[in-house]
Amino acid sequence: MISKKIEKALQGSSAIRAMFVEGKQMAEKYGAENVYDFSLGNPATPAPAAFNTAIKELVDETDPLVLHGYMENAGYTDVRAAIAENLNKRFGTKFDYHNVTMTVGAAGGLNIIFKTILDPGDEVIVFAPFFGEYRQYAANFDADIVTVNPDLETFQPDLADFEAKITEKTKALIVNTPNNPTGVIYKPETMRKIAEILEKKQTEIGHDIYLISDEPYRELVYDGNEVDFLTKYYKNTIVGYSFSKSLSLPGERIGYVVVPDEASDAEDLIRGIEISNRTLGFVNAPSLLQKAVARCLEEQTDVAFYDKNRTMLYEGLTKLGFTCIKPEGAFYLWVKSPVENEEEFVTAGKKYHLLMVKGSAFGCGGYVRLAYCVSPETIQNSMQAFAKLAAEYQLQSR
Repeated sequence: MISKKIEKALQGSSAIRAMFVEGKQMAEKYGAENVYDFSLGNPATPAPAAFNTAIKELVDETDPLVLHGYMENAGYTDVRAAIAENLNKRFGTKFDYHNVTMTVGAAGGLNIIFKTILDPGDEVIVFAPFFGEYRQYAANFDADIVTVNPDLETFQPDLADFEAKITEKTKALIVNTPNNPTGVIYKPETMRKIAEILEKKQTEIGHDIYLISDEPYRELVYDGNEVDFLTKYYKNTIVGYSFSKSLSLPGERIGYVVVPDEASDAEDLIRGIEISNRTLGFVNAPSLLQKAVARCLEEQTDVAFYDKNRTMLYEGLTKLGFTCIKPEGAFYLWVKSPVENEEEFVTAGKKYHLLMVKGSAFGCGGYVRLAYCVSPETIQNSMQAFAKLAAEYQLQSR
C-alpha cells in the first residue's frame, strides 16, 4: 500500500507530463508531422558543440577514479570556483566556491533549499501563474503554497495582494523570472518593491523570509531586456539555477544553488544545503557533468532561434484573433482561452491535433500555455489547425 502523501501526489500529478505522453501516442497514431505538440518545455536547439567536446576530452584526459568518484557533497571545488568567478564577472557579485553548491538540476536545488529552511506548516508564497511542481516540492516537507494573484493585463504580480498574504507562517517567496508559463520578466522596479515589502514584513513578523530565485530561463531574454541577478535587491536571496535551458541539457539534471554571504545565517544555510543534498539521496551532482559545464560557462543557446519562433507564433495567433501575452523571455506563450473553462478549450484543440497545457496547472485558470521550443515547421504547419480552432470559437481575424 502506498503512502497517503504519494496517493495525494498521484491525484495532482503533472498535467504537462501527462500531455507529453499523450502527444507521443497521438504522433504514433496520426504521424508526428500531423501533431502539433506545444506541451513540454524541452529545448529544440542542440547542446553547444563545446559541451560534447568537453565530455570527450574529460573522459580521455582524466583519471576515471577521480572523474567518476565521490567528492564533497557540494561538488568539485574547482567547478564551484569557476561558476563563482563567472557570476562575479557577469553580475558584479563577490562569490567564491563556498557560496556555490552543485545540484541535480533546478528541481534538486529547490528541494534541498526547501529541506534546509522549511518546517511543517510553513508557507511558501508563489506568484501566479507558477510552475506547478512547486506545490509538490513544498508538500515534500509538509509546507503549504500560498498563491498571489497576477495583474491580468501585464501578468506582473499584484504587490498589494502579495503584502497582504505574508504572515508569521511565511518562510519564503519564489520568484521565477523570466516566468514559466507567461514569459514575463519582472523588471528592476518590481523587484525593488518586492524587496521593500519583504524587508518591512521581516521586521514586523520577527523572522527571516527568504527570496528563492528560480532561474532556469535566466539566459533566454528578448527585445533588449537584460539578464538580471536578484541577489542585488535583497540580501536574503537564494539562487537556484539549471543548465537545462541555457545549454539544452534538460535530461542531464545539472545545476547549482548560490547562497550569498550577506544572507542571514549564511553559513548554516550553506551547510544545511550540503547536508540536504546528501540526506535527500542526491549525495552530489553528477561528477562528469559538473566538470563539463565548468568548461562551457561562456557558451550560449541559440536565443535567436527561439526569438523567431516566438514572433511567428505570437503574430500568427494574434492575427487569428487569439489574445496572447507577448513573452519577454523563456520559450512559452500564454494564451487566453476563448471560454472560461480552459480545459474545454484544450480538449477542443486536440480535435485538430493541437496539444496545449491548461492554465490551472499553473494556478491560473482561463489560459493555456504553449511551449514554442519546437521546430519552426511545427509552428508553420500548426497555423491551419489554430485557424480551425479560432473558427470554432468564432474569433475575429485581424
